[in-house]
Amino acid sequence: MTPAIDLSVKPKVTGFFDPATNTISYVVKDPASSACAIVDSVMDIDYAAGRITYAHADEIIAFVRDHDLHLEWLIETHVHADHLSAAPYIQRHLGGKIGIGRNITLVQDTFGKIFNEGTEFQRDGSQFDRLFDDGDTYQLGDMTCLALHTPGHTPACMTHVMGDAAFVGDTLFMPDGGSARADFPGGDAGQLYDSIQKVLSLPDATRLFMCHDYGPNGRDIRWETTVGEEKAHNIHISGKSRDEFVALRNARDATLAMPKLIIPSLQVNMRGGDLPPADETGKRFLKVPINGI
Repeated sequence: MTPAIDLSVKPKVTGFFDPATNTISYVVKDPASSACAIVDSVMDIDYAAGRITYAHADEIIAFVRDHDLHLEWLIETHVHADHLSAAPYIQRHLGGKIGIGRNITLVQDTFGKIFNEGTEFQRDGSQFDRLFDDGDTYQLGDMTCLALHTPGHTPACMTHVMGDAAFVGDTLFMPDGGSARADFPGGDAGQLYDSIQKVLSLPDATRLFMCHDYGPNGRDIRWETTVGEEKAHNIHISGKSRDEFVALRNARDATLAMPKLIIPSLQVNMRGGDLPPADETGKRFLKVPINGI
């Protein structure tokens, strides 16, 4: 069933592209107030050097301050495997609540074991301020937002509908990019197809905002499309049955290498964007599980 979406509410959406990870972060402003949300922020890492920096997050912080916005939410569409979240860093500067899908607990349980985190690592989602269930609503200023559970890429994936705009995470790519992989632990191509259909049940004029774009065939980077455009032109979905999509997705996933930043990303993002705890000397370390993923 298509949820009630008010297309007359049109938030201002500003995208911030991170070329190191091909991630797009967003500042979403309530059209009736100064309230805003930040969706899928990025913390910079030089993995080879073991160096964390915050240039991308600082750019977003400066934008929020320069436009006199009030940050209410830091939304994570899912536990990202290709970039590190900057949500706690931004929260320390601007406030706001960090929210993610309730099935973060499944991801924490899976990767807590893979990274041998021990009992001190909480697997109850308590690192986040809000855990969203399917169909939950929340306020962004005067705008009522809707969280939809859209698993398949990961068990915790959510699509967030804010007025006429929906932030789909890795559930969909631009029409010429297709869809995201479904072969991570807890992923499922059939679930991904069902989740895509759920997104595409929104009104055709709904604006869709991607978490990633890779400029297929050399085109310029883009991150905004519509439900109607995806239904008509998405190369993995349009005209394909569920079985055809699952076969296509599984075959493609079998050819893909692991994301370059999957090891640090998962360890940080399952903690809500915090780094692993310091040892007795005050130093922090990231683990590399051998043949673990």
